Amino acid sequence: MRRIAAVAGGLLIAWGSLTARAAQGFTLAQVLSAPFNLGLEAAPQGGNLLWLANEQGRRNLYAAIPSGSGFTVRRLTDDTADDGIEIGNVTWTPDGEHIVYVRGGDFEFPERPGPNPDLLPEGVEQDVWVVAVAGGAPRKLAEGRAPAVSPDGATVAYIKDDQIWTVDLRDPAAKPQQLLHTRGRIGGLRWSPDGKSLAFTSGRNDHGFVGVYSITEKALRYLDPSTDIDIAPVWSPDSRSVAFARTIQPPPGSIFKPQRSGPPWSIRVADAATGAGHEIWRASEGPGSVFQPTEGDRQLYWTGDDRIVFPWERTGWLHQYSIPANGGAATELTPGDFEVDYVAMSPDGRRLIYSSNQDDIDRRHLWEVAADGGAPRELTHGDGLEVMPAVEADGTVAVLRADAQEPLRPAAVGADGSLRDVAPQMIPAEFPAGKLVAPSPVIITAADGMRIHGQLFLPAEDGKRHPAVIFFHGGSRRQMLLGWHYMDYYSNAYGMNQYLASRGYVVLSVNYRSGTGYGLNFREALNYGAAGASEFNDVQGAGLYLRGRADVDPGRIGVWGGSYGGYLTALALARASDMFGAGVDMHGVHDWNLELQNWGAYDPQKDPAAARIAWEASPLASVGGWRSPVLLIQGDDDRNVQFAQTVMLANALRAQGTPFEEHVFPDEIHGFLLHRDWVTAYTLAADFFDRKLKEKTHKAVLQ
Repeated sequence: MRRIAAVAGGLLIAWGSLTARAAQGFTLAQVLSAPFNLGLEAAPQGGNLLWLANEQGRRNLYAAIPSGSGFTVRRLTDDTADDGIEIGNVTWTPDGEHIVYVRGGDFEFPERPGPNPDLLPEGVEQDVWVVAVAGGAPRKLAEGRAPAVSPDGATVAYIKDDQIWTVDLRDPAAKPQQLLHTRGRIGGLRWSPDGKSLAFTSGRNDHGFVGVYSITEKALRYLDPSTDIDIAPVWSPDSRSVAFARTIQPPPGSIFKPQRSGPPWSIRVADAATGAGHEIWRASEGPGSVFQPTEGDRQLYWTGDDRIVFPWERTGWLHQYSIPANGGAATELTPGDFEVDYVAMSPDGRRLIYSSNQDDIDRRHLWEVAADGGAPRELTHGDGLEVMPAVEADGTVAVLRADAQEPLRPAAVGADGSLRDVAPQMIPAEFPAGKLVAPSPVIITAADGMRIHGQLFLPAEDGKRHPAVIFFHGGSRRQMLLGWHYMDYYSNAYGMNQYLASRGYVVLSVNYRSGTGYGLNFREALNYGAAGASEFNDVQGAGLYLRGRADVDPGRIGVWGGSYGGYLTALALARASDMFGAGVDMHGVHDWNLELQNWGAYDPQKDPAAARIAWEASPLASVGGWRSPVLLIQGDDDRNVQFAQTVMLANALRAQGTPFEEHVFPDEIHGFLLHRDWVTAYTLAADFFDRKLKEKTHKAVLQ
């Protein structure tokens, strides 16, 4: 082991322990062959676990049934094709014997038609299904999404065409019934504990309500309605009250710009029978005044001892707090300079089990704390990553775990913090776990002096200078980690970085400013994104860091990334072609003023000064200096970044004679749904870098 200390231009400092070097001899298909597992849930009773597995594009539900000292793993669905049809909205029935789920459609933009990247002639329908854990064929319940099962297990409520419908779960011949007629974008269905009422959210563009429909009275009430946006409803244990968060609508065009403070959000409690509500807590001015959610579907919890648990950034870090349900001072449950991401509540409603980067900033581990306060207790630790806890009826904790060599997979957590994989047999024999490098943590100094975290992947040591590639994640609200990521998009990217390292590249993955994991001020970095592209300082710092390494050829440095990472790739090539010799830009943003219109009511003509800054922060504004070759990749049914972004850039590059190549996936969306499209895109990217960085020497101007 040795320490790294590299200085370039007086700006850069890096540290880290260089461990294992990448081994040769695996293919891109092999490193992407392991299943990506997500959505771990514990049964309400019985000790069973369920999760979703994407096995090279084949998406299926799995259940693990306790058996002796281990588990019997059973596949419950039978999707056998890489057809791009997703599964989601998974929930247990209260008896733990059935699973209700949704197959098909767009889970990110449910109001839009279902994507069809496999070009199926019949198209893709979005339907609610049920399947028994004991086995048997799944049964279609209805067309729709977002199912919620009633506490008695008799009824499934769901959403279709922004209306609430129900269907009898017990009767295979039952026909769906529309529950009520209402306006707005319906979401967040929550049954009351007594099963007599259903809470939901109703988005109305510039405001939003929480509604309660009484099944017995056939009456709808909106709770304490206002001009603000009410979200995250949670029932009291006695079914009489609903707590929810009241948030403030940000101004048009404020997305992708820093917002460190604003009008404070609050928590309110309303009487479900009358709709009358009152405020029980309000955020203070300054840090934490703008609501910031944790990962997952639930943000508020009403505990067994009558407290409300919620996320807050008062200290500049995202933590969990609790207050008495009748109001009072907030108790910080998870203090320290770290962030909480996934939270689960114990069945008795008295303990929180959560994942965070406490004491290990670029990993995740599990902790637990009492809902009324006290010292948190570490449940897991080590060189791996543990996220998305699930708590079984007896209090046993399960988790999704990953490490530097093996991707996310379900595991049981022992009382001593040990981890036991539930389904190790799902890792295919061809997966090259033993040939992967353990990335090293590094810190670079950006051009403006900010310290930036990253992960360094090193090829086999041969005493030569290597070509190098910098990877920028998307989001930008993301954080790459020292192991396989817990989001499928970035799990694939981690595999790609491992593959590039195995092919002789030094790979630097950069957690640039405006990402998560390092606190509010880092995430809401001044002048980031459409407010000034301050992340370019990090791009420059990363390039200078690699130039200063003895094992890197400073004339052969490339960049790649997707989405926001595609934006930074394009920005790097447009502003610094002398530093970066080639790039792969996957569905990147090239004109901020166009992209901002994709996320709300934004009119650049109403604020010319802000529109000018957004334009100057865009790669197209600097395209005249772009000389390095680039590979452009995008699906033309992209709902996050308009396909026009790539069309405009291609036209601009063509007009000035800048070399570019392109690959378009017809009817594919932003995060490719077809596994084979990921393999194709990455194969093209690796070949492009080989041709531009290995076979040719970039004529860099070294300062």
